[in-house]
Amino acid sequence: MTGQQNTRTGGQLIVDALKLHGVEYAFGVAGESYLEVLDALVDVPSIKYITCRQEGGAANMAEAYGKLTGKPGVCMVTRGPGATNASIGIHTAQQDSTPMVVLIGQVARDQFGREAFQEIDYRRFFAPIAKWVEQIDDAERIPEIMHRAFHIASSGRPGPVIVALPEDMLRDHVSAPTARPYQTSRPHPGAGEIEALRGMLAKAKKPMLLVGGSGWSDAAATDISAFAEANNIPVCCSFRRQDVVSTKHPGFVGDLGTGTGPKLLARVKEADLLIVAGARLGEMTTQGYTLMGLPEPAKTMVHAHVDPIEIGRTFRPELGIVSGMPELAAALKAMKPVDGSAWADWTKGARAEFLEWFQPEPYKGDKLDAGKCMLALRDRLPENAIVTVDAGNFSGWPQRFLHFGRPGHLLGPTSGAMGYSVPAGVAASITHPDRIVVSCVGDGGFGMTGQELATAMHHGAKPIILVFNNNMYGTIRMHQEKRYPDRRSATDLTNPDYAMLAKAHGAHGETVTKTEEFMPAFERAVKSGTAAIIELRTDPEQISTRTTITALKASAKKG
Repeated sequence: MTGQQNTRTGGQLIVDALKLHGVEYAFGVAGESYLEVLDALVDVPSIKYITCRQEGGAANMAEAYGKLTGKPGVCMVTRGPGATNASIGIHTAQQDSTPMVVLIGQVARDQFGREAFQEIDYRRFFAPIAKWVEQIDDAERIPEIMHRAFHIASSGRPGPVIVALPEDMLRDHVSAPTARPYQTSRPHPGAGEIEALRGMLAKAKKPMLLVGGSGWSDAAATDISAFAEANNIPVCCSFRRQDVVSTKHPGFVGDLGTGTGPKLLARVKEADLLIVAGARLGEMTTQGYTLMGLPEPAKTMVHAHVDPIEIGRTFRPELGIVSGMPELAAALKAMKPVDGSAWADWTKGARAEFLEWFQPEPYKGDKLDAGKCMLALRDRLPENAIVTVDAGNFSGWPQRFLHFGRPGHLLGPTSGAMGYSVPAGVAASITHPDRIVVSCVGDGGFGMTGQELATAMHHGAKPIILVFNNNMYGTIRMHQEKRYPDRRSATDLTNPDYAMLAKAHGAHGETVTKTEEFMPAFERAVKSGTAAIIELRTDPEQISTRTTITALKASAKKG
């Protein structure tokens, strides 16, 4: 032991690096491949390890933490199956541009390349869905590589970084210098670029501002909102980014996603100047790349993004600005406003159309009216409430009818991954225990990661989980009826009693079948002081906020 004095194990160096870089939580599932890291965490109580029930849930929690805070969410999983389970959350972090650091156990160095027990070459496996993948084979390099991991995850376009940890390396005793805390690097817009943008805006007759992507701080959201208001520009947002500019902003006119109103789509097509701030202009936001001319937009377009690769990747802008969103928003706020009176009617009309769209169509059935439930919830939720949504048609109700404010108030996977909402709600409640957290999930999505309710109970989290139950995979059923009417296949589900399931976990549970039952049940869930499930038994006929199964069938049969 004499030769090991003043040295640290690889596991201790990993934990010391996490502490140095300000990590509060590590979300994971324990594994024998990184026992030395788990052991070292015992001596660092400032880092709380959140024990999850499945690595997919752990990765989604880390991703949600990254969205909430802007700091890399940390996920720890074991080798092989642990890593592959976590890959869904890693893919979400990549597509959603969320900072994340994933530590994965690895086989011993002398076994690598033999297809040892649970061995995977992580550089090859994760290369398409991660920003950077590295394996630490020399414990002395842990401070260096961990610093780089946090820097890469948070700088430029944020994303997931994978660090593989051979189990024997974690047992090595080495002397290694301590690194400095990482710093995030982001570009700033040039003065000439802001002046060029101003010149384009001054010549416009029907401008539109599209905000989205990641990297929005509270200050950045405030600044971009002030810029829009000072110049009287209507603002829309990319898919599941309604919390950049508040829905209450006088110029907010809607979101471009899966259920965009036809009037907003017409407005975006008609706009003669489109200023894109932060959005990647991906498939969902551009309605399958059909919203503008491809590759020439057939309108004046300014595209500002933190990653130069994204500018002109699909649509070629007249002006590209490489900038972080806080830096861009501050520069735009400081810009001398132009006279927006020329398009006052344009903005006013777009806002009026949004407010009309913000109200649900009359429900003609005799079951629970999800639209009215969301209106009641909209009036009840405080400004700092956090709402998480899963993938699926049901998400249209909270996304379309709830208010959202500053960044981190709406957490949803733009990757479209099911099973996100419950883990995200747990992570949100752990991160902000003083806030109301509402997790909206379909019966299909709950079946994938609903077991993380046990994680909530174990760690004292108290999300209120709204399960929209129509006993089917609703989105797929919708597409079936569009293309193959009356040929239902593989989409029906048999579900448990969710209220009883909640109570079996020690959580609060209720079942709601009528609209007027919803808000009393929600208030009881809030007062319970614990995690809760409220099952909303919705009408399968009401397949989305805009149409019914009957209408889809009729349209498909017409041709």
